[in-house]
Amino acid sequence: MTISRWLKTTAMSAVLVGAGVMAGPAVAQDTLIIGYAGGHTGYLAPYDQSSLKGVQLAIEEINAAGGIGGNMPIELIVKDTRSDTAQAQVAAQELVDEGVHVMIVSCDVDPAVASGVVAQAAEIPAVSSCASTPTLPAAVGPYMFSNYTADNLQAAVLAEYAREQGYNNAYVLLSRDTPYTEKLPEYFSEAFGNMGGNVVMTGEYTMGQQDFSAEVTNITGLDPQPDVIMTSAYEPDFPAFIKQLRAAGIDTPVLGSDGIDSPTTFSLGDVSEGVVFSNAGFPSPGSSLEAYETAYEAKYGEPNDTIFTATGYDIIKVVAAAVEQAGSTDGAAIRDAWDNLEDVQVATGTMTYKGQERVPVRVVALNRVSDGLREHVGDYSPDPSQIPAP
Repeated sequence: MTISRWLKTTAMSAVLVGAGVMAGPAVAQDTLIIGYAGGHTGYLAPYDQSSLKGVQLAIEEINAAGGIGGNMPIELIVKDTRSDTAQAQVAAQELVDEGVHVMIVSCDVDPAVASGVVAQAAEIPAVSSCASTPTLPAAVGPYMFSNYTADNLQAAVLAEYAREQGYNNAYVLLSRDTPYTEKLPEYFSEAFGNMGGNVVMTGEYTMGQQDFSAEVTNITGLDPQPDVIMTSAYEPDFPAFIKQLRAAGIDTPVLGSDGIDSPTTFSLGDVSEGVVFSNAGFPSPGSSLEAYETAYEAKYGEPNDTIFTATGYDIIKVVAAAVEQAGSTDGAAIRDAWDNLEDVQVATGTMTYKGQERVPVRVVALNRVSDGLREHVGDYSPDPSQIPAP
């Protein structure tokens, strides 16, 4: 739908915010409507709620400047999927029925796909808040985009770091309950092996499992002992695992991925000290991410405590760039413009979609937990030949 056609037909007048319904201002006739079907309660809340804060900050900034291109304000409709895949589909259909032009879907790949296929059928561009499975866009269709650093890219960076540290033997812990918890460790194993490392054992767990004594016992009995432990487990599994690991006296270095970048990890005290994990950036002095964190604290009255607020902010900057380039709220026009974006300035640096099959190129940062804070290890751009194929 072009802007002029949409101007004649839109009648949207209310905005849903959070879990409840709040009467919102009448939507201006030249407004871009973005729907967010996220897990704002449930197990995805640490990620989708954080992402929502960044989304709201970006929209506030853009609207304060008159809107996209100075004349198109953004309205946001939020639906809570309760981190449930079936509800994700319902929420997405409600957003379609309410006339959204772009849809943000949940952080985990399964609910992201459930919402994404609804958006795809309606020819509405959709983007996951932080699902990092590199095959997600292809699994849904040409209207689906990723926002976050792909699992295979994170895995290659973690493997490169492990080899740099001289780690030769790795224990890898995965769960086959989600593509993220299964594939990212498998990508790590592949990259680590290709770089000369040896995976001495791959352990498995069930998501939500609180007893990791069997896995800890297995690690204790390994010969050779691993130099490093790698996992993409996140809440509540990662805290349970590392507490039991350290309680057993195993002080082997642990590598994790962006899923553990949450306030919970930094509140674990000594048990998480020294854990190195990948994410989408670090606020180095003078960086765009540092400027973002200043703006975040001004809006919310407290320091930012996770990268997922910044990557939520990034989504809106990318959407604004695509809509401005498209010159239209038509779904196909936005999709085509989005697919050709290059070097869009966002909070975490720049993002490029052109030629990337709707999976963005962006920096991978490694950070270390140090005294309950992030310590920047470095930014990595691995040799493409070392990145496992999705």
